[in-house]
Amino acid sequence: MLTSLPHSQHILLPTNTVYATAIVVVALIALLAVVWLMRKFARSQAAPPGEWTNPKPGTENQSAFVAASMQGVIEKLRAQEKELARLHLLAQERAQESERLTEEVTRNMPTGLLLVSATGAIGSANPAAEDALGIRSLRYRSYKEVLGSDSELARMLGECLREGKTFHRSEVEHLTTEGETRRLGATISPIWARVRSGGGRGAAGMKVSGALCLMSDLTELAALQKQMRWKENLASLGEMSAGIAHEFKNSLATISGYAQMIRGEATPGEIRDSAERILDQTRALTHVVTEFLRFAKPLELSYETVPMQSLATRVAEEMREALPQGAIECDGTFADLPGDEGLIRQALLNLARNAAEAAREGAASPRVIISGTIEDLGGRKWQRVRVADNGPGIPERDLPKIFLPFYTTKADGTGLGLAVVQKVALQHGGSIEARNRPEGGAEFLLWLPLRQEPSPPLFPSEAACV
Repeated sequence: MLTSLPHSQHILLPTNTVYATAIVVVALIALLAVVWLMRKFARSQAAPPGEWTNPKPGTENQSAFVAASMQGVIEKLRAQEKELARLHLLAQERAQESERLTEEVTRNMPTGLLLVSATGAIGSANPAAEDALGIRSLRYRSYKEVLGSDSELARMLGECLREGKTFHRSEVEHLTTEGETRRLGATISPIWARVRSGGGRGAAGMKVSGALCLMSDLTELAALQKQMRWKENLASLGEMSAGIAHEFKNSLATISGYAQMIRGEATPGEIRDSAERILDQTRALTHVVTEFLRFAKPLELSYETVPMQSLATRVAEEMREALPQGAIECDGTFADLPGDEGLIRQALLNLARNAAEAAREGAASPRVIISGTIEDLGGRKWQRVRVADNGPGIPERDLPKIFLPFYTTKADGTGLGLAVVQKVALQHGGSIEARNRPEGGAEFLLWLPLRQEPSPPLFPSEAACV
């Protein structure tokens, strides 16, 4: 049987429950109010004045607020990324433009440029260097392979790479693959790089990481300087000859006259024979003086069109008569050129006569070759006449001196034949060179321009003509 509660207890239990519930609700409301006030305060501190009272829709949601903040940061990062990409692209374009400009400057430099690494490999070479060396495709090849391990230029590069030595305006000779000797002016300097000893943070040192070589082809300049020296020597010789020519002639005429008188009055015997020998010697000396005066006399060129083909053919025919037991060949390409036909003919005859005499002395079957080619050098066209023989050749010690006046290796030579050829070539704006042939014998190369302006005489004074 259940016992009933008093009436007062039935009323008290509900009242306590409501009271507790009210306390919880008030506490929650107070907590929310504090949180709301703190957020308002924080927003008022972060936002510009006047904006905290007007919150934007959706900012009451904390997740939306965080998402909006992150979105703003992401947009700023994207903008910065785009700006960095733009700046990077601009830097790349500037670097490429600078590289193109450097490459164009290097390619169009009139001076040859070689960049050699520490290992000896050619890292860069411009067209001027390839033209000066007469070699194509220089990059990534060893400089010793290209230049030859025994060449002067290779030796200088080796010293620069090993010892860091610098060479200023040095002149060296370079032999091309075609056998042509060129005169090069070279400036070589080392490229230094900073390195750390031991690979740590110790003191930094310097070592040679490569070599830079600048070169110029001085072959034509050296040839011009040589021609100028020849002209100066010829001018000095011409001035000297003017003072002694008449004295020689007068003395020879007197000696020859007395010798003829003695020969005419003496009876056959020792005295008459002596007078005859005196006359022979005076005639030989008169020939030398005549050749000397002809050489020293100023050349006054009468410019005309010289048919080199027919001129070379006539010289070959004349030499066939002088060398009947030998072979005289004339072939190649000859062109008409402006000049003095008589002087050019004299030069060719002197060359052919020397070649015939050399071939007759050193070969059982004498042979002389007169050939012509048209060459294009330095933007000008040249007639090259080659006179070669199969004789013993020219001694190396005599090659630099064979064009000097009165220098001869022949017992009866005057030493003026080749000097006259040199003078004729210079007066026509050309040149003459001599060298030995690999197969034996010697050859002379006469260069004459196909187009030129009349040049003044070598000797302005006319005194030597008297």
